[in-house]
Amino acid sequence: MGEESKNVDFVKGEVLLFDKELNWTSFDLVQKVRNNLCRAIGIKKLKVGHAGTLDPKATGLMILCTGKATKQIESFQAGEKEYFAKLKLGATTPSFDLETEEDARFETGHINKEKVEEVLQQFIGDIEQVPPVFSAVKIDGQRAYTHARKGTEVKMRPRQIRIKEVELVEFLPNQIEIRVVCSKGTYIRSLARDIGKALASGAYLVGLRRTQIGDFRIEDALTTEEFLKNIDKFVTN
Repeated sequence: MGEESKNVDFVKGEVLLFDKELNWTSFDLVQKVRNNLCRAIGIKKLKVGHAGTLDPKATGLMILCTGKATKQIESFQAGEKEYFAKLKLGATTPSFDLETEEDARFETGHINKEKVEEVLQQFIGDIEQVPPVFSAVKIDGQRAYTHARKGTEVKMRPRQIRIKEVELVEFLPNQIEIRVVCSKGTYIRSLARDIGKALASGAYLVGLRRTQIGDFRIEDALTTEEFLKNIDKFVTN
């Protein structure tokens, strides 16, 4: 969007790139954009969907599609994703991230940069991954997180995913940052848990940013504030 925005038609269908804020759900973003577009265009209903959920504790690239462009969502979701993830070492949480409190702590004195780099190589390729209990995976017709928040025990089945690249970006005492390029369906929270186990310790996600989906990059995304501030420029009169 930009100077060519005079030709934008949200009802016919547009693809929008957003930089999701921390603590927003993916639905929060969709609802905010939909409500403001309906108000700006002067219509009651507008189809808006997103290609790939981001957890509330994650930030970064989200693709939103409006109108007939929602038919492209499935193809966008199939694209490879790039993430930058920060992991705290030496502890775990039930949700594998900051949504829940730490439930166990482990030694980290044996972990060094070389050990981390060695372990990361184990996760490259086609691997089996168990999704988090605190996730949107459906179990008996309900989202897994619904069961988890009720305290109901559920068994999550492993699924095959592909990790194309994983590299160590930064090594600090008890915290690492990694860059991951992976397939649809990959849970970086689960990867954090598994890395902790492979290090004979524990780990959970303390920061996650999605920077790419297929050919779409975060550099081309708008914040919600930028979009709402300029919404009149994007609406066809």
